[in-house]
Amino acid sequence: MDILEELFQAAPLVALFITLTFGYLIGKITIGRFVLGGVAGTLLVGVVVGQVGVDIDSGVKSIFFALFIYAVGFQGGPQFFGALNRRTLNILLSAVVMTVSGLVCVIAAAWFFDLDRGTAAGLAAGGLTQSSIIGTAGDAIANLMGVSGEAKKIMETNVAVGYAVTYIFGSLGPIIMVTWFFPTIMGWDIRAEAIKKANSMAGGKPDLEPGQFNAISRIVSRAYKITPDSYAIGKTVAEVNEALYDVAIELIQRQGTDTPADEEAIIQEDDVVIVTGVRTSIHKIPDYLGVECNVPEDFTLIEEHRQLLVTGKKLVGKRLKEIKQVTGMSVRRGVYLSDYKRAGKTITISPDLIVEKNDQLQLTGTPEDINRVQNTIGDRLVSPYFTDFVFFGLGMTVGMLIGLIHFKIAGIPVTIGSGAGCLVSGLMFGWLRNTHPRFASLPMGASNFLRDFGLAVFVGLVGLSAGPQAVVTIKEYGLTLLFLGVFVTLVPQIIAFFFSYYILKIKDPIEALGALVGGRSANPGFAALLSKAGNPTPVFSFTVTYAVANVLLTLWGPIIVGIITKNAAG
Repeated sequence: MDILEELFQAAPLVALFITLTFGYLIGKITIGRFVLGGVAGTLLVGVVVGQVGVDIDSGVKSIFFALFIYAVGFQGGPQFFGALNRRTLNILLSAVVMTVSGLVCVIAAAWFFDLDRGTAAGLAAGGLTQSSIIGTAGDAIANLMGVSGEAKKIMETNVAVGYAVTYIFGSLGPIIMVTWFFPTIMGWDIRAEAIKKANSMAGGKPDLEPGQFNAISRIVSRAYKITPDSYAIGKTVAEVNEALYDVAIELIQRQGTDTPADEEAIIQEDDVVIVTGVRTSIHKIPDYLGVECNVPEDFTLIEEHRQLLVTGKKLVGKRLKEIKQVTGMSVRRGVYLSDYKRAGKTITISPDLIVEKNDQLQLTGTPEDINRVQNTIGDRLVSPYFTDFVFFGLGMTVGMLIGLIHFKIAGIPVTIGSGAGCLVSGLMFGWLRNTHPRFASLPMGASNFLRDFGLAVFVGLVGLSAGPQAVVTIKEYGLTLLFLGVFVTLVPQIIAFFFSYYILKIKDPIEALGALVGGRSANPGFAALLSKAGNPTPVFSFTVTYAVANVLLTLWGPIIVGIITKNAAG
């Protein structure tokens, strides 16, 4: 033990990475349908490793949580602003039910077990995982009239004690409830429900797992052998292409030798032509060219997908079928519109679709042909693998600044906090990227890493810092306070869940579970739900309820101090 203590004092980050390693290893253990998960596993291992004594600056925890919550907001921004509607009111009400239920449970526990003001406030701070209660309750205790200074000091200490004892299960409880308990009793498969919700929000397009792709491409290539009765014999490539619709000859193989498909090249009998085009049009080709044959094994056709942003004045307000005349046939040869997005949403390509400024087009074709088309259409978007650090840094700065905002409600100081600030900033910059794709690029791989690694470090540090004090306090005060913490953590969730489901009619599993963890500002619980969902669909309900919970739970500190009348003996 002494060796570990010396090691962790010399290199405290070693303790952190040990916690992550064994936490996620333990999280893989499966018992029936119950899987602890890496988040809960890391929290528990952190408590154990923390017994040795690990001193890591609290600023590290804050910055990694900020990175995690910014990435969550960035991924969920488009869905969040797209989902705002009247149902938001019901989701807001679910947060009120959760927080009020928590307050009632704390007051009931304090009355039945004769807790003093400080211990009751600490029970609320830990059981409801709202650290700001420590500050607001401590402030209220310091301003109590007719109470000795010694009694105030003891109660202020008891706030921290109650928090330390109950915070661990306060963090672990929501993880268990949203990833196992409620899904089990309701018969929900979180991942399947998240995919279904993502599909509905994407207009029916499938939400693909990592590594999956749509094998049915809009643009395909085929090889045809020119038969004696072919329409194309004796005609130039330009003439054949002009007669075809959404299809073009890209290469010619003549007597085993590749020949460039120049516009003036003459098609001859027995040529093998490689044709590329829209899948729904290419099936008509045999009527013009001949019989389909195997593509030669040594054949290579290099094309690319390129995203362009519509800025060309000649295109805005016109239908897609008119672009053919605007760009000119000689420019258009072999270039296909393979995807179309507006405000981040993929929309169906049709000849009558009216083009709007800042629409995002994906063109497929040879680089040379796309280069000619590009000047007419608009600007090329940056690589999807490029991170715009200018906007990333700006987004984090804005989030931190929002977190500094503070105000008073009924004389009680409330601070937004860097976590809520970065969530709001992430939502805004995610929406900006979605609607103006030339700005704020943050590739999915990069944002996933920020989200997952930021979460892992945050949860690990929570366990490392909370562990030692919790064990000492349990030995001193027994298990009563610990069990009261379990009561305060679980009962409000049960009340809020069934009230939301049956009274407020929040029947969507992802919305219901997201509102549950947001309504008690349970960040580790939300992270575990997000991990189970595998996509950002829980972000909307979590974000709405998280904002309400942060304000209301912060107010509960002085309210508890005011309602509970017992003072510590001083």
